[in-house]
Amino acid sequence: MRQEFVILVNQAGEHQGLAEKMQAHRDGLLHLAFSVLLYRETQTGREFLLQQRALEKYHSGGLWTNTCCSHPREGESLQQAATRRLGEEMGINDVVHVDEVARFVYRAALDNDLVEHELDAVLVAEVPALAVAPNPEEVMAYRWWPEAELSAHLAQSPETFTAWFSEVYRQTLASLSR
Repeated sequence: MRQEFVILVNQAGEHQGLAEKMQAHRDGLLHLAFSVLLYRETQTGREFLLQQRALEKYHSGGLWTNTCCSHPREGESLQQAATRRLGEEMGINDVVHVDEVARFVYRAALDNDLVEHELDAVLVAEVPALAVAPNPEEVMAYRWWPEAELSAHLAQSPETFTAWFSEVYRQTLASLSR
């Protein structure tokens, strides 16, 4: 397995160097991340494509989250990183242009004694038709969630979602209502 690095940043998003990914999560170092949330408009309303993380993931296994998420590599744009991870996680190899709609910082203690401390860029795209073939090492399930059902489930059972998803969803809805 290749050693992965994350880009350390300050609260303003200015690069502060690199750290090995697992070490950054053990130490709770602030680093750059992104969350992609794809949606489609249907006759009955807007739906969002979510994945349920594989149980074997290094944290948050079995929880529902946005379409994909990860960390850009040094020298890689957010668009390039999103395209790469959509393919690696969800098997979505059609070129999807995502728009950055927000950024937020969060810190959350996770399972396996890890800490997520990220400046998370929220990337969104409307995709009317899409072939999905998830990688079972990354994703145990996926589905399109109608907006009303997703909002209700998030309010009633927030523990079934990743620590960052509620803010990603909130930021996405705010951007779509502009």
